[in-house]
Amino acid sequence: MTMETKKRAKQNDRKTASSKQGINTTPMYILFIASLILYIIFQHTTILADIFGLAAFILIILLVIFEFSESIKKEGLKRSALEVGAVIIAVVIIWIAARVLLNSNNPIDVVPSCSMLPYLSRGDIIVLHGISSYSQIKAPVVFVSASAFNSMYKNITSEFLECVAYSNVNGTTYISQNISPGYSIGLYGPLNGGSIVPYSSQSKNLIKYTCGSRQERAKNGSMINISYTTSITIGNTTIRGDRNNSIVVYSTILKDVFYQEGDAYIVHRAYAIINASGQYYVLTKGDNNPGLDIQYGNYPSALSALQGEVVESIPYLGYVKLILSNDFGQPQGCSSEILH
Repeated sequence: MTMETKKRAKQNDRKTASSKQGINTTPMYILFIASLILYIIFQHTTILADIFGLAAFILIILLVIFEFSESIKKEGLKRSALEVGAVIIAVVIIWIAARVLLNSNNPIDVVPSCSMLPYLSRGDIIVLHGISSYSQIKAPVVFVSASAFNSMYKNITSEFLECVAYSNVNGTTYISQNISPGYSIGLYGPLNGGSIVPYSSQSKNLIKYTCGSRQERAKNGSMINISYTTSITIGNTTIRGDRNNSIVVYSTILKDVFYQEGDAYIVHRAYAIINASGQYYVLTKGDNNPGLDIQYGNYPSALSALQGEVVESIPYLGYVKLILSNDFGQPQGCSSEILH
């Protein structure tokens, strides 16, 4: 064999080895991790969040395609398909085992908003334990008659009363969550003509709200006072929020305002449990929300609608699911935190 022939043979060997090695995906993994980190850092800036979120989404898709195609080249379609099938089966087995052990149809989920700050953050993975009895939920229980609850349910728009700050200037009423100089605190019925209503209007309501104020701290450190629901009264029982109560996940229904805004499920703290002659309903509230969910146009959650109680959380990992769901934009409420 001549020197020229040997050189060509070596070049062919290098080309063959190079083709076997395939595409180097390491840079793509680095870019994906960098995009994910930048998305988390800049999620408060809409444009940058969309850019980095979209970049991370595209990189995930490309990585899956490249890794699978390289696997086919190296090991063949049949073996690659078997490996993918084995992974899918393993994931299914783990999921079924988690459902059985945690007694929940959805044992793992992701926090989609900032309404539970600072205890839970957007992007946290949460582990849920199923709820089969109201006694598993840590929250005060209030007993009411079935007729009283049904009456409330039929006239529930009268319960949709938010605590707001308001000011009347030259016959015009200005509504705000922030308490500015000259503003008063009161109840606002967005579904009752969009007007301020007197506290006496609650006399026939099952749930009566008491409004006050809390401080809210913005990301830049500035502080403002906001209107806030300080307690509720059902019958002769007055309940104030307790941040030691259980955090639950519940499915929204078609009539809920949260559902209409695109939220299929909500991760909030149990505020109180209503026992309506043996039928149980949970009133919930986000720690970082100024009012209860019912005040914003959401129906009390039946026990059967609860997906589970949050028993554990893991930060940041849930952002991958949010990105795959094209949920790039930051929800309202992520730029500030209510102080308790």
